[in-house]
Amino acid sequence: MATPGGGDMNRCEMREEQGYRIVTVAGEVDLSWSADIRAAILAGLDEKHPVLVDLAAVAYIDSSGIASFVEGYQRARQLRLQFGLVAVSLPVLAVLRLARLETVFPIHADLAAARAAGIAA
Repeated sequence: MATPGGGDMNRCEMREEQGYRIVTVAGEVDLSWSADIRAAILAGLDEKHPVLVDLAAVAYIDSSGIASFVEGYQRARQLRLQFGLVAVSLPVLAVLRLARLETVFPIHADLAAARAAGIAA
């Protein structure tokens, strides 16, 4: 999914892989396009897929991006689906720690680790 006004660096792509909805995010996540990430996460959950968000290529994230994860996590709990963050970049991890959310979300080194941890329902 292209991000309006986000330039070539920002992107949010979705794919299905072994029963998971993988949402891959890259660039600088801010209010101008964090709604795209929220929509991708919630769409996967609403379609009854466990959702993993790959954050390896995120250079910056603000509170609107973090709010997308919080909403996804809450929706996943309501639907009894799994939700996790994968390959969290250092800038994202710093914001999660600042918000004291690094222990709230399941965080995995990579997709293989997420699968091994039994993230899929």
